Amino acid sequence: MSISVVRTTDGWWRLDGDRAIRIDTSAETTRALLADRSAIVADSGYVRDLDDLDLVSPITTPCRLVAQLLNYRSHAIDTGADPNTLHPTFFRKSSASISGPTAPIRTPDQVRLLDYEIELGVVVGTEIPIGTTVTENNISKYVAGLVVANDVSAREIQLTRTQVYESKSYPSFTPVGPRLVLLDDEEFGRIPDLRMTLEVNGETRQDQLIGDDLITPPAEALTRLARFQVMAPGDLLLTGTPIGTAISAPPIIVQKVGELLPPALKWKIFFARQAKNSKYLSVGDVVTAGIRTADGLIDLGVQNTVVQ
Repeated sequence: MSISVVRTTDGWWRLDGDRAIRIDTSAETTRALLADRSAIVADSGYVRDLDDLDLVSPITTPCRLVAQLLNYRSHAIDTGADPNTLHPTFFRKSSASISGPTAPIRTPDQVRLLDYEIELGVVVGTEIPIGTTVTENNISKYVAGLVVANDVSAREIQLTRTQVYESKSYPSFTPVGPRLVLLDDEEFGRIPDLRMTLEVNGETRQDQLIGDDLITPPAEALTRLARFQVMAPGDLLLTGTPIGTAISAPPIIVQKVGELLPPALKWKIFFARQAKNSKYLSVGDVVTAGIRTADGLIDLGVQNTVVQ
């Protein structure tokens, strides 16, 4: 049975319904907490109401923060890609972008096209050395659990400068949490049953059952990643986002015309079109994101963040 852990600035807590039980541990990092499993399940005797806690990200920094590109069929098709020809593609984000589940998303002065991407975060529990093969049968050996994440993106920087790292790494551009849900061996098989939902100001923008849309599942992705990247306990892999982000590829005929234009003119036209898109985030917008199974047995919680 899964165990849900949350974090405050002064410690760690295990959830029991609406109650939070203080975890008696000296661990200051996610990595150290995962090494102290006996403390996580022990009863400390100190209990508080969950609503009384000011939660921060259950993933501490610094850590490795790796993300997958175009890992959902619906999103790939929306960008004009063929999901049947895609292979796992990774990029890095600065872990300094990680923020808590209620912390504000801060918009840099130079950013106008601020986008959202709900993502399932896979939290590494044991070192994954180069050459490791992770399978559906042994994934519980390497992965501790799951979190909700939002891969916030500055689209004009991502596209015009080809700067994926910068466009996704500003402070507060990776809200994480509220819960770190530690899964047992059998529960990893329920990852396809998780539904990801993101709303902006109460309007549903992304709503997808993972099993219906995911291209490369976490075990295969970690195996591909282990060809060149060591992952350690407390590191985080973001597994992609489904359709519903603010940005969307123009129709094929428009793309073909754009290929004939000088780059400066092409981008001028593109961003003039994007500036009229009301789905990009604005100051004051409230982003609500959650991931859970229909029966609620695996529930990663809901994050509520306000754009500033």
